[in-house]
Amino acid sequence: MKKYIALCCVLSGMLFGCNESKFLREVPEDFMSAENSYETEADFDMSVNDLYSLVREDMYGYDEWRPFDYLYGTDLIFDGEPGTQIRHSNMLGAYHPTAVSPSVHWNLIYKMIAGANTIIDRLEMSSLSEDKRTLFEAKARFFRGFGYRTLGYLYGGVPLELHEVKQAKTDYVRSTREQTLTQAMEDVKFAAEKLPDITKVRDGEVSSPAAYHLLSELYLALGRDQDAVDAATLVIENPALGLMKDRFGSRKSEADKDVYWDLFRRNNQNRGAGNTEGIWVIQFEIDTPGGGSSSTKLQEKFNYRLERNIAPMVRDVRIKKDGKTYTPFNWPVSDYTGGRGIGWGISTKYFSNTIWEDDFDGDMRNANHNFVRKFRVHRSEVINLGITELDVDHLPEGVEVIVGQGNSTTIPGRYLYAYQSKCTTPGNHPDALYSNKANLSLKGDAGVTYTDQYMFRLAETYLLRAEGYMNLDKKDLAAKDINEVRDRAHAKSVDESEIDMDYILDERMRELGIEEKRRLTLMRTQTLYDRVMKCNPYYADPKTNGDGVGMQKHYNIWPIPQSAIEANTDAILEQNPGYN
Repeated sequence: MKKYIALCCVLSGMLFGCNESKFLREVPEDFMSAENSYETEADFDMSVNDLYSLVREDMYGYDEWRPFDYLYGTDLIFDGEPGTQIRHSNMLGAYHPTAVSPSVHWNLIYKMIAGANTIIDRLEMSSLSEDKRTLFEAKARFFRGFGYRTLGYLYGGVPLELHEVKQAKTDYVRSTREQTLTQAMEDVKFAAEKLPDITKVRDGEVSSPAAYHLLSELYLALGRDQDAVDAATLVIENPALGLMKDRFGSRKSEADKDVYWDLFRRNNQNRGAGNTEGIWVIQFEIDTPGGGSSSTKLQEKFNYRLERNIAPMVRDVRIKKDGKTYTPFNWPVSDYTGGRGIGWGISTKYFSNTIWEDDFDGDMRNANHNFVRKFRVHRSEVINLGITELDVDHLPEGVEVIVGQGNSTTIPGRYLYAYQSKCTTPGNHPDALYSNKANLSLKGDAGVTYTDQYMFRLAETYLLRAEGYMNLDKKDLAAKDINEVRDRAHAKSVDESEIDMDYILDERMRELGIEEKRRLTLMRTQTLYDRVMKCNPYYADPKTNGDGVGMQKHYNIWPIPQSAIEANTDAILEQNPGYN
């Protein structure tokens, strides 16, 4: 009998005394894993920091070319060394479903969304207070909304995933573009209502105004123009924000410059420097682990090589006068010759000339220190000829400009052209990059842009609201907003009769230029094809494009990467029209 009772006790314990799933679950105690990494506030802070890093990687620092997918192939710039897909001069290759650009951005943005989903789902299991949970959810949903917004503009409708994925999933289907952007809008709206004001966050952190700025843009993309106006108004009327109209910052004592120039000098982008115009500023810390910027390795991952891409390569410029050939410039030099630029991203004539024609000399954004056209000569033998500068539009009489490595009497575009100086830091590169600081000579590792970067700036908020007013047929109010931006630049006022979508896109060019992720703007407004055909003949013309085809209407959105289609084995992931 005793043996029977003992046996019953053992069986009872086996059946009812053990929670088998809990017993078998492995909980690591001496190393980090998904099971123990989302418990404390510090854990969630680190996860949010990773989302910031992914934004910086996608839009500023993946490698030498990928961040510039947002500029190449648009109406702003064209490839100075054509023939390849990496800078979109072979567009047929660049936008093929198997090409690098579409898949790199697809993967990075979905990685950001996956990170945000994990944070949101893991909050339920954390011991954080309700207020802290709401704050971290708002941060995560901001980045998820930012990700779906970017995917929606680039690819149209994409698969929507709103939860942490813990095992392989191969049955995704696409939403519509409207559904994708609506999801982005809902996420960003939540963030806008729950994130703290800009005065309550550190430099570089997202805030309620940053979310409302993004929300305004999304409302425009969804055709909700009054909502777009209302969201932008909340940003514009925030008492902590305002357009910078007076000289400020690290180089305000230089009397021949202006406030627009100040906006882009080193250490001037954040509120800590007195800048009330920056809404969301991407942070770069030089030579700091995780800081995203190295002064010793040009090819370091995350380096934002804007200077290298956008400034011309004056090294190979030669001039001919009276039958003799001279070298006018040293290279690389930390001045308005462009640091260590190599002339890949050449300004279109529309960008450098056409948009300024009505106020070429009055608009401070077109002043030579902001949009460089006159290049100061370095070499004494040229100065002794009475030539102290070369103007790309007005060469001295009797002077020809050629390329030193060839015999052409007309200079190819990549060596001398007008460019925006915000791509570089003239006279203000990090000390480690100078080979001789007395004459501003730079080492070969130059080419990076050593400033924090504006993701959202208040001047753009005014232009977003102007776009909403224009769509509502309130052009008088649209003109008022545009003139807030133009008045700061001492530019002529625009009349409401002049305002249409083309004018607003031109004004964005003048104010933002290479600062904005132009591809996103043109894809949001679905004007990429029209603007390239109008403003960028180098991509529009099959003869200069490099692929023999040129710009196509279906390039208004990118293809779904073939790798994503093939990995999705249990459902059909439809390709965008026009792509094989």
